[in-house]
Amino acid sequence: MSVKIRLSRGGSKKRPYYYVVVAHGTAPRDGRYIEQIGTFDPMLKKDNPERVKLKEDRVKHWIGVGAQPTDRVLRLLDGAGLAKREAQNNPDKAKPKKKAQERAAAEAEKAAKAAEAAAAAASAGDAA
Repeated sequence: MSVKIRLSRGGSKKRPYYYVVVAHGTAPRDGRYIEQIGTFDPMLKKDNPERVKLKEDRVKHWIGVGAQPTDRVLRLLDGAGLAKREAQNNPDKAKPKKKAQERAAAEAEKAAKAAEAAAAAASAGDAA
């Protein structure tokens, strides 16, 4: 069974507070977990040392036995220097989709016809 290092939400409405827990992959988000290995308070400023608290020896142990951190937890571990996270890059995500490409092609065609008509009008004016 896969073991995950993930966030479990606590706190009240609109005041999130997260526990960094080790849990089975099939367990509910805020449900049963194996061990709590840290906390994360997103309401604090990023430079506040109380924002992320981790039990480093337990994190290393669980990673050593094969627990897989989620992407958000991996970001926290990378910030603490406990794990290395590769930066992700998806250049295709920023490209326009099919309809937007069709509109851009239509606009380019329209602009080319207008420039052609203007050039034809200018050459006709020079000939006269």
